[in-house]
Amino acid sequence: MGKEMEQPHKRRVRYKGTHPRKYEEKYKELNPEKYADTVQKVISKGSTPAGMHISIMVEEILDFLKIQPGQKGLDCTLGYGGHTKKMLECLKGQGHMYALDIDPIEIVKTRERLEKAGYGPDILTILPENFANIDLVAQKYGPFDFLLADLGVSSMQIDNPQRGFSYKIDGPLDLRMNPQKGISAAQRLKELSQEELEGMLVENSDEPYAARIAEKIMQKLRKKEPVETTTQLRETIEEALSFLPENREKKDIVKKTCQRTFQALRIDVNSEFEVLEAFLEKLPDVLAPGGRVAILTFHSGEDRMVKKAFKRLEKEGIFREISKDVIRPSADECRKNGRARSTKMRWAVK
Repeated sequence: MGKEMEQPHKRRVRYKGTHPRKYEEKYKELNPEKYADTVQKVISKGSTPAGMHISIMVEEILDFLKIQPGQKGLDCTLGYGGHTKKMLECLKGQGHMYALDIDPIEIVKTRERLEKAGYGPDILTILPENFANIDLVAQKYGPFDFLLADLGVSSMQIDNPQRGFSYKIDGPLDLRMNPQKGISAAQRLKELSQEELEGMLVENSDEPYAARIAEKIMQKLRKKEPVETTTQLRETIEEALSFLPENREKKDIVKKTCQRTFQALRIDVNSEFEVLEAFLEKLPDVLAPGGRVAILTFHSGEDRMVKKAFKRLEKEGIFREISKDVIRPSADECRKNGRARSTKMRWAVK
């Protein structure tokens, strides 16, 4: 091979201080296979390493699903593949696992990661499909003995500034699960009226300051001031709440308002409630008799929808048993993984 074919050496990103702060600077965390010790140190401190996702409520899920070798399962939200890998381990090389994801960026990485772990197409089929279309998946591959839907946003998406999911990191205000489809959150804001935006903030995240936030955003857009980055939206929210007295509580109120506003926009941009509604409607038909389903939700709107659907299906005699109370992660898990705190799990048996 000639010198002209050689790849030029690419230096890693330099950072100030003793520890990297920006996502792209965390080269060790972004290479967990190569720097396992660093990754374990980050996890032990109760943080999630950049580019990774720590699966939530694994023990509770497996305890309920009671997976047996030879069964057929579906993970509706593949993400980093942590739950899928644990379910595959229960199959002990017999049966088959199917997994869905609409994120074109992460699905490639997860497929490669699971293949390296020994889970190839002989036992695992990964499909770039929205879980609203589980009926189409089941027509070809179902029915399923066990099914999991983790409705949370993966840490890899939250931590990557280019995805725009976090108000803490500057980046484009995108918020799409699939950045190749639909419109960004920044574009969506330009399409809404003040009344529609206020309604969306209330409906999608029970935002108490919805009217003030909607008014401030529309004020900026009318003046042709940009609200196109995560920082610009965060600063707009801060301006909307400037009337609050300067005290300890204000910082916490602003933080929670930012979280709720970003959540409401994300739900809208990705049509999350519509997707969940379609999924719950089709769910009974994709399960085999005696099939088990576990769903993890992360905010009250989702949980209400799941609870209502499960109760109705039990009343109609389609589900023979459902969880009477919501199941939450242990205090120990919440201590180790702060992102587990808002999780609620519900289950049903066909």
